Amino acid sequence: MASEAFVTRIGRALAALLAALLLAAGPARAQATHISPRLVAESAMPAPGGTTTLALTMTPEKPWHGYWVNGGDAGFGLTVEWNLPDGVSVAPFRYPVPDALILFGMMNHVYEHPYALLAELRVDRSVAPGSDLTLSGVANWLACTDKVCVPERAVISVELTAGDGTIPAGARARFDGWRALLPQPLDRAGRWERRGGSVRFAIPLPASVAIDAPHLFVETQDVIDYAAPQRFSRRGDHIIVETSAKGAREGPVTALLRTGEGRGLSLRLVPGPVPAAGEPVATDAAGINMGLFWTAFGGAILGGLILNLMPCVFPILSLKALSLARSGGDARTARIEALAYTAGAILTALLLGGALLALRAAGEQVGWAFQLQHPVSVLALLLLALAITLNLLGFYELPSFSGGQALADQGGAAGGFWTGALAAFVATPCSGPLLGAALGATLALPAWAALPVFGGLGLGLALPFLAIGFVPALRNRLPKPGPWMSRFRRWMALPMGLTTLALVWLLWRQLGNGDQLIWPAVAVAMALVLLTHYGAIQRGDRRSWLLIASGLLFTVSLGATVAEVARAERTAEGSGSTFSPDALAKARASGKPVFVYFTADWCLSCKANEAGAINRAAVQAAFDKAGVVTLVGDWTNGDPVITRTLAEHGRNSVPLYLWYAPGADKPEILPQILTPGMLIDKVGAK
Repeated sequence: MASEAFVTRIGRALAALLAALLLAAGPARAQATHISPRLVAESAMPAPGGTTTLALTMTPEKPWHGYWVNGGDAGFGLTVEWNLPDGVSVAPFRYPVPDALILFGMMNHVYEHPYALLAELRVDRSVAPGSDLTLSGVANWLACTDKVCVPERAVISVELTAGDGTIPAGARARFDGWRALLPQPLDRAGRWERRGGSVRFAIPLPASVAIDAPHLFVETQDVIDYAAPQRFSRRGDHIIVETSAKGAREGPVTALLRTGEGRGLSLRLVPGPVPAAGEPVATDAAGINMGLFWTAFGGAILGGLILNLMPCVFPILSLKALSLARSGGDARTARIEALAYTAGAILTALLLGGALLALRAAGEQVGWAFQLQHPVSVLALLLLALAITLNLLGFYELPSFSGGQALADQGGAAGGFWTGALAAFVATPCSGPLLGAALGATLALPAWAALPVFGGLGLGLALPFLAIGFVPALRNRLPKPGPWMSRFRRWMALPMGLTTLALVWLLWRQLGNGDQLIWPAVAVAMALVLLTHYGAIQRGDRRSWLLIASGLLFTVSLGATVAEVARAERTAEGSGSTFSPDALAKARASGKPVFVYFTADWCLSCKANEAGAINRAAVQAAFDKAGVVTLVGDWTNGDPVITRTLAEHGRNSVPLYLWYAPGADKPEILPQILTPGMLIDKVGAK
């Protein structure tokens, strides 16, 4: 078996070598290929003195695959012999995150699905507008299956004309999708060292950054044995990677760390001491990060437990517990109801989590930040917060809160189950400590591992009722119903009302157009009218038609007023400097310091920095004195240009603060927590 594997390895290596020789000797001619290439440009009219992005899309047939820039033990990446017009240059292609494929004991760095290589094309300022910039080249690559490798080549070309650099919206969206698959550059260098037959790497990565199914793809040759197992561990803010050495390479090393499905970081590592291994990053056969899973699961349980103190859930839990205490039921009945309550809470949390995962699988972005970039989501949260606020104030009663609470008053397993389901459902608009991190971790877990995290939320939500059901002393010590519950509930309307006002402000900021705000205003007003009308019916008010008539008048006047106010406010705010690549280029060309910050109205840390540092009078006076040009990138509604800029600086969220000193090639990335003194010191003001 060993000799057969050796022969297979030698044969595959010879096949790769033969492929390279054939590519070098063979003429460029049109031929059928197993991987179809296509060269496209983001802008068909690149501007003189500017750049545009080229994409070489590669579409393999089944079961063929192409290779990363370093193909691993067998195979090689793509090369292009360009035929370029005068004044045009093309940078090397950038590759998306590859997959690791072991065949016959050899490690291959491959793409078994369609992929795109990206490169920047630069046009010299001397090129006259209207010039034909059509470029072409001969692309060479290796296509393989698990049995055979074939050298392939094709002529690629794209028609370009020197123009104004216009990028069609469709092309921008398509290229943004390809850019999102590129590894993000790590802003700090790591270290590596060789110890006998082993090689070790220290990669600077904050402990808060989760990794899923990690693998280190080393681009530099003669450093590691590609097929050898890789051991990952965490020591503080470093990932330690240990594997077998191969070759005698010295000096800096370039590599790519895969952090999850289709996600990665490009690295530069310099020779230096590497700390000892830390806590192992354990993965199971499916490649999930078990440390992340257990942390998220525990955080979801604790976060669900804390939710019982939130005004959304506490009335349901307390009323059901008091009902159980008054019933005088025996221990067996208490345990049955507690277990049924737990089953209802967990099942509902699982159903909600499954719906969330299904949306993500359908291509929707999941996460608080991304949800709040959509006005429809904000409006839905606003209506829900308004409904809860009015209920807590007593404008109307939900069946689960008062005399009509058939579910909560129903005894036995059915009553416990439906009350638990209701508690979990009502808890969905609430947020509490630990839940954000726990549910955010589900983005880095496969669906089958993410679902238990949602189930943990339901379990945490049910823990108090489990304790009440199984510990008689707790049931006996519960306070009796009284006026305190009504007073407490009305006090809980205050934080929910403040949340409602914050969502109104955010929706107004997002839409920014009077005509667009009319219908959300109508929806909010009608919700107010209908809920108040529902409360009037509950109280037996026979004049409820007066509420409907006055509500309609209120709706019309509110819509007209909001439209005028929003229109006037937009005019007042229209004088700010807005970030764009062109605006940044002009600002840097002026020779003045440039301060760029990216923010969003739903980002609390962004707003805190703006109020506490950026917009302070002393800071603005220092900026004015030094002639600082300030550009603001607003990511409230999402923006592909800003998203791309964040990715270029190794970030995927706001805030991001960039300081361009006059004449500097690259910006300085400022900390995410700013102080007035920090900004004043940047311009040397005393």
